[in-house]
Amino acid sequence: MVKLRLRRTGSKKRASFRIVAAPSRAPRDGKFLEILGHYNPREDPPLVVVKEERLFHWLSNGAQMSDSLKRILTSKGILDRYARFKSGEPVAEVEAEAEAA
Repeated sequence: MVKLRLRRTGSKKRASFRIVAAPSRAPRDGKFLEILGHYNPREDPPLVVVKEERLFHWLSNGAQMSDSLKRILTSKGILDRYARFKSGEPVAEVEAEAEAA
């Protein structure tokens, strides 16, 4: 099974994270399949950059999100766009809204 989760990067006490697709049994900072974006909680407001097309691809193919990643993506409105994409709204409209955001 594939999990979408955060992979810690950055030095001690200066954490930043990569959003990755990884096998569920791989360790937190271990093997991964693809980097989907990054998250920096130290910025004000926290910086989230996601390749939404690839994220939607993994979610469509059955990947599961970690709870922390789900909370981050919900706060940025990305999961709302995924729900609209999944319901059949044209991809161009969803991508245009993502560019505007």
